[in-house]
Amino acid sequence: MTEGKGILEELDGWLRRRLRCIQWRQWKEPATRAMRLMQRGLTEQRARESACNGRGPWWNAGASHMNDAFRKAFFDQLGLISLQQELRRLNNAS
Repeated sequence: MTEGKGILEELDGWLRRRLRCIQWRQWKEPATRAMRLMQRGLTEQRARESACNGRGPWWNAGASHMNDAFRKAFFDQLGLISLQQELRRLNNAS
């Protein structure tokens, strides 16, 4: 049970990172990335530095600026189901 819980927690994190990666790719231009990061609550300086860092989408998806812009609560609000929470719910139902 403990091992499965860790795997599901990792998979939940990976899925959120993948969604952040897709979002980063959709914001094709550094100016768009900076603007969107500012809209998500980052300071102008941090958003501009992050948007122009020259790193790839996967690296940026795991970076603190994207984690701060798109926290777990954001995905929860969108209705993304946590596999770990779903397993807990199913175990409690039986």
